[in-house]
Amino acid sequence: MIRNIELSEISDGSLYTSADMAKADCRGCEGCFACCRGMGRSIVLDPWDIAQMTEGTERTFAELMEGVIELNVVDGMILPNLRMDEKTEKCTFLDQEGRCSIHRFRPGICRMFPLGRYYEENGFRYFLQIHECQKKDRSKVKIKKWLDIANLKAYEAYIWDWHQFLALCRRESAQLEEAQIKILQTYLLRTFYQTPYGSEDFYKTFYERMAAVKETLGLC
Repeated sequence: MIRNIELSEISDGSLYTSADMAKADCRGCEGCFACCRGMGRSIVLDPWDIAQMTEGTERTFAELMEGVIELNVVDGMILPNLRMDEKTEKCTFLDQEGRCSIHRFRPGICRMFPLGRYYEENGFRYFLQIHECQKKDRSKVKIKKWLDIANLKAYEAYIWDWHQFLALCRRESAQLEEAQIKILQTYLLRTFYQTPYGSEDFYKTFYERMAAVKETLGLC
């Protein structure tokens, strides 16, 4: 989700890599799940998120769409996001004790919080959001450890490539008629989200699909 705002307004003024330490660790705040409620449609899901969630919950994309995720327009693209409960505004994956029931395979945005991604010309770095987390005396933790993602180097490369691919699709969509845009959006959803990744290497499958999409659509 693109945010047109000065970084100095929302961060501590520093940019980090995954090898750096940052005051992101809020685990001492037992029973707090403030960051898991009232998030609206902001927890946008990428293909890796869906691959993790479908495997972890043993539910298909269509089954997740029955109550825990939904589709919305994000910067001109139709993408899925975590759904908040209409009455409590809590994430639908929270259990009765306020704990995440999919913690082992939670989305990338949830793993980062209270960090965010700052995209630059040739990649991205992390920044610490200073107004989002209610716990003020957070401990320092290495960002790599906080993210807890296997093969983080491959994951970060994928995140950058997905970001670039969406930007390319947005530019191409600006030249299309409304009916053509709908066809494109449906095609992308089916290719990257609805079609299962199974137990195969996610990154290998993802890049094969992206290469096929680019060839089919003549994207460069």
